[in-house]
Amino acid sequence: MVKVATYFAMTFGAFLFWQSMDKVHVWIALHQDEKKERLEREMAIKQVRDELLAEAKQRDSLA
Repeated sequence: MVKVATYFAMTFGAFLFWQSMDKVHVWIALHQDEKKERLEREMAIKQVRDELLAEAKQRDSLA
């Protein structure tokens, strides 16, 4: 009886471990996706800012 209970407890513990690891992997993937999207937005903002600064310099040099 003790062996059956121990086996059940170990199996249940392994199941809980794998479920928690799955949730950790999903959280990490989402976090990486958010970081990638944030970096892409920052690059787009920087590109637009650089374009606007170049236009402003061009207008200042013409004026």
